[in-house]
Amino acid sequence: MLILASSSPYRRELLARLQLPFDAVSPDIDESALAGEAPQATALRLARLKARTIAERKPGSLVIGSDQVATLDGAQIGKPGNHANALAQLQLMRGRQVVFHTALCLWDGRIADPAPACQLENVQTTVTFRDLPDAELDAYLRIEQPYDCAGSAKNEALGIAILERIDSSDPTALTGLPMIALTSMLRRAGVRFFKT
Repeated sequence: MLILASSSPYRRELLARLQLPFDAVSPDIDESALAGEAPQATALRLARLKARTIAERKPGSLVIGSDQVATLDGAQIGKPGNHANALAQLQLMRGRQVVFHTALCLWDGRIADPAPACQLENVQTTVTFRDLPDAELDAYLRIEQPYDCAGSAKNEALGIAILERIDSSDPTALTGLPMIALTSMLRRAGVRFFKT
């Protein structure tokens, strides 16, 4: 059984592209960064924790955990939660580069030993935001309301218009689930995508 340890509709949409049957289960964990924890370390720890939490509830399953941490000048940028916070984020990021760390964990519940059961990877994406005036940023937020997205921009929708450049080895990483890395992990776990 393949399980996505997430309630994110964006991650569900991406995983559905593989045309494999899967369930999505929210891990309900505390996603706060630890004191002094580096952004990449936060993303990796949370991806692993999400996958392991669901693997413990669903023994014998293949569980996918993913977490994303956005950073500006090395400082973490969280989900804004509301319009005012989102506007402040976009004002701070305009004309600048934001680094997104998207961590991915595939936990193979068929393996008893946690070390080989866990495949873990971080995919980094550097995003350059356009230098737009406040009125355009405000209008964008009122249309899209990306208050549940780190960095206040959904690149898979209208948010692409406020971005100037995206640099990544995996184009789906920015949306929250690095599919190139995931398919590699699933192949190593014995999953096949094509019948021959």
